[in-house]
Amino acid sequence: MVSDTIFALSSGMPPAAIGVVRVSGPAAGTALRALAGRLPEPRHASLAALKGTDGAPLDNALILWFPGPATATGEDLAELHLHGGRAVVAAVEAALGAMPGVRPAVAGEFTRRAFDNGRIDLAEAEGLADLLAAETESQRVQALGMASGHVSRAVADWQDRLLNLMAGAEAELNFADEDDVEVGDAVARRLIAGMGALSGELGEWLARPAAEVIAEGLSVVIAGPPNAGKSTLINALAQRELAIVSPVAGTTRDVIETPLALDGIAMRFSDTAGIRGEGADEIEAIGIDRARAAVEGADILLWLGPPKEAPEHPRCIAIAAQADRWSGDAAAEAGAAHCDLILSAATGEGMDKLHRYIVDMARTLLPREGEAALRQRQRAALAEARDWLMIERGSREASDLILLAERLRLAATALDRITGRAGVEEMLDALFGRFCIGK
Repeated sequence: MVSDTIFALSSGMPPAAIGVVRVSGPAAGTALRALAGRLPEPRHASLAALKGTDGAPLDNALILWFPGPATATGEDLAELHLHGGRAVVAAVEAALGAMPGVRPAVAGEFTRRAFDNGRIDLAEAEGLADLLAAETESQRVQALGMASGHVSRAVADWQDRLLNLMAGAEAELNFADEDDVEVGDAVARRLIAGMGALSGELGEWLARPAAEVIAEGLSVVIAGPPNAGKSTLINALAQRELAIVSPVAGTTRDVIETPLALDGIAMRFSDTAGIRGEGADEIEAIGIDRARAAVEGADILLWLGPPKEAPEHPRCIAIAAQADRWSGDAAAEAGAAHCDLILSAATGEGMDKLHRYIVDMARTLLPREGEAALRQRQRAALAEARDWLMIERGSREASDLILLAERLRLAATALDRITGRAGVEEMLDALFGRFCIGK
């Protein structure tokens, strides 16, 4: 229950140099006073000897007191900066758990309370969840922008503009007889112009890469005919024996995937079965079908084969591979002159250049500096808002203020779902369950 006071270890698991235990709720001050014998000056660290209910010493710790509502959770909040040994942390948690109305927090409960108390909105909470899960630099930058309110500020601006448009429509509908109220076709034209400008701006945001591309990693698929060096290349990229390398055609029969990060960009590299039209047995044919499906879904394609046989793909890097095996006219036969680079995964020739090719191409798929990418849920709400704002000039709706006002209201409702003001209760538990216990 929200009326409960909760506590949890909010730092790394012990043993550690410091263990930070956070307490939030109406009894946070009472709990801190029971352990330390006093409340320190708000927002100032103070050294205190912590004691259990039986008076036995627990630890010498730094204590902090944050009276609500101007706290991270919007409630009274206390922090205990303990020595980070397992026994110390366990003893303090046991003392807190024995107090009436105080219980251990569940996963994400601190952040859920911050959301419920209006300290953060849903978009910021989603950004914080992504920040906790970030493993690469691009993931960190994107999540930090979301958690810092980049999307929320944009939504607030759109809502203000919608409110102004809605006010104009309501004024015409309800106060048209007043001298200072704009009337007639003029207000309809102004509404349509404002709706068009806003829908165009929402469309620009929807054209940006999705946040899931950053979080899950770009798909980089290695494809080509049998024995083209695909497995050797993915082993070289992964710097381990990920795939079996054999001169026997059809050795790789399924898609082998490995996550890698290049220059801070998360990627998923996939080795695929050799693509050929004839000579494949039933099992290899299934692998070839999966290879073709992987190529179609790839963000970036590394093609190791004759350039003229490369599949149609908007971001294809044609590679003349196995250069260490060439002799005589082998380079010409490999089509090296028509490839983007010459490569030998065995000797390392061309690997640095391939790295740069992939990273440069990947950057074109990521948001530019200062831009925020939207999650699938946010994109769906934004697309709905944009659709409600799109009006064909000359249509019946374009001259009907009641219908225009309703479209504006529905667009505002869709935007509200991005920040959690409406229609999101069904997914809140799933979101906050992604957080750790002390968050």
